[in-house]
Amino acid sequence: QLQLVESGGGLVQPGGSLRLSCAASGFTLDAYNIGWFRQAPGKEREGVSCISRSGMNTYYTDSVKGRFTISRDNAKNTVYLQMNSLTPEDTAVYYCAARRFIPTVQAMCAMPYTFEAWGQGTQVIVSS
Repeated sequence: QLQLVESGGGLVQPGGSLRLSCAASGFTLDAYNIGWFRQAPGKEREGVSCISRSGMNTYYTDSVKGRFTISRDNAKNTVYLQMNSLTPEDTAVYYCAARRFIPTVQAMCAMPYTFEAWGQGTQVIVSS
């Protein structure tokens, strides 16, 4: 059974940083493309960043470009999302998700309903 577990969320002040981790169990992560999504109260789930199986291709939504970095360590079966210069608008529950086959990483990030496995989410709160 495919399982993903997010960690690393928490409360941080504006301008601060967090690193989220997405650990896989029950399957080999390098066979899957991975996306990070977030959902704030009253808003739709949004694709934040996606990464291809090899790590060669990445995508970021405009609001996080230059601040967030997605990476993966297939040997550790883990994908990371480094988040810097956080703002209150980044407050949300962050989820990672896995998908086996994709057209492009950008298209993948735009279609959260096509992912095969989801983590339970980790809360990020940016507040002073």
